Amino acid sequence: MPKPRLPHLYREKTRHGALVWYVRKRHGPRIRLKAEYDSAEFWTEYRVALEGAPKSSKTPKPNTLAWALERYRNSSAWAGLSNATRRQRENVYRVVVKTAGHVMLKSITADTIRAGRERRASKPHSANNFLKAMRGFFAWATESNLVADDPTKDVKKLTGANDAVGFHTWTEEELDRFEAHWPLGTRERLAFDLLLYTGLRRGDAVRLGLQHVRDGMITIRTEKHVKGKQGEQVSIPMLPPLAASISATKTGDLTFLVSEFGRPWVKESFGNWFRDVCRQAGCPGSAHGLRKAGATRAAERGATERQLMAIFGWSSPRMPALYTRTADRNRLARDAAQYLLPRSTDIERKCPAPEPNTSRTYSRHLTSKR
Repeated sequence: MPKPRLPHLYREKTRHGALVWYVRKRHGPRIRLKAEYDSAEFWTEYRVALEGAPKSSKTPKPNTLAWALERYRNSSAWAGLSNATRRQRENVYRVVVKTAGHVMLKSITADTIRAGRERRASKPHSANNFLKAMRGFFAWATESNLVADDPTKDVKKLTGANDAVGFHTWTEEELDRFEAHWPLGTRERLAFDLLLYTGLRRGDAVRLGLQHVRDGMITIRTEKHVKGKQGEQVSIPMLPPLAASISATKTGDLTFLVSEFGRPWVKESFGNWFRDVCRQAGCPGSAHGLRKAGATRAAERGATERQLMAIFGWSSPRMPALYTRTADRNRLARDAAQYLLPRSTDIERKCPAPEPNTSRTYSRHLTSKR
């Protein structure tokens, strides 16, 4: 039997007697099929002609921002970044290419970067993420001799971003509220205890398991790394509240934290889940907010910058200094508040000792006032 004619497929004989095939949809243009009829290549050409060839992305003009960003994302510098960092920066670059991809690299100055930061100033974290993404790109572009100078080096991040819209730092009252709502033995409480009593980021907390515990010490190399370097190795004792929580809870084979299906968590899914259970407990915090709460608690109880670096895996004193500076200021204020009081002789003169039956006299005074 002859094969049924497919939609919009036509044939005709040329003046030289050869058969040719083409596709034409209604009154549209005729698209010639060049491959041998009924071959695999023929049907591929037919489908492309019928469905329309995918639009090829326009090749960026050389030495433009889009052109350089495309090369950066194919470089070893980009490959050395963590997956989370790449995702975050990709979101920034997508917007940058859409709005300024045509701009020539040599025309980008510190004022250009500063203007980009200011356009995002209503959201300080977005502004600072933009600046960090552009710093990473221009560090590579400078090293690759695509630009002579880095235009981001003199542009500062917005201050106060962490306090204004950053992750909420849990208060002691909120910590107590969560513990009261989720008792020992629940997955929710185990997640809380792991984050609070190790200081780990969520990406490291979901990887933690028995294989990381030896002789009462938890040792793990952190996931986060900078400029292609491995993450920091942190070691911290297994604190009693955490040990009790692990013993009371059903855990996984390779990780302490598992989903309701018994599988290890992906950090993004874990973060969303933990945020939901925080709301159920009436707490506005998140997983990263617990890390900040732990650093705050340790600093207020006298931990030094070096000690905080060892616990939380920070490679420089910049982050721990934020916590110790605040803790020191609060401690100094408490100790120095007494200097606001007058001298003891002035206290005796201005605040004489109460007479006997003062309370009764004061009551009579109030009664007479009425």
